[in-house]
Amino acid sequence: MKPQILLLALTLVCTSAWADENVSKVNGRISADAGKTYGALETVNGSIEIGAGAQTKNVETVNGGIRIGDNARTGGVETVNGSIGLVGTELGKGIETVNGDITVGVGSHVRGGIEVSKPSFGFSFQPSRKPRVVIGPGAVVDGPSHFEREVNLYVHRSAKIGAVSGATARSFDSDVAPKD
Repeated sequence: MKPQILLLALTLVCTSAWADENVSKVNGRISADAGKTYGALETVNGSIEIGAGAQTKNVETVNGGIRIGDNARTGGVETVNGSIGLVGTELGKGIETVNGDITVGVGSHVRGGIEVSKPSFGFSFQPSRKPRVVIGPGAVVDGPSHFEREVNLYVHRSAKIGAVSGATARSFDSDVAPKD
């Protein structure tokens, strides 16, 4: 009987360790299946999609968007050139981007803040597009939101946010933020 208990214990430990495995790619999309548990998710050139109810550690991409489904839980979220979209999501940390749009959608809770950094590379004769940052109905951002560059910031009247620096928030009452 004791060998069976030992085998069961080892199976449970190994399964848990494999479930928290990190996923890292240079080129390609990462999909985290709904309801499953993962470690950190990182890609250079590709998007990251996290299914409903999935759990992950930090999520990072350089050139790609990040979409996180209902009731998903993750650490921090970071992208340089890609949009970030949350719906009913729990983030244990904050959100960071340089050029991407951010939507903290209905019922999402960001336990950190939001950081939009100034681009530190390249030269262009055309003015850069302002990132669009939307804090939706019932959303909460606990930490400060710091903007090192111009953004269009929209905050729903029912949302709760921390201190804002570097941008002026425009409030809205409808289900979706106004167009820029």
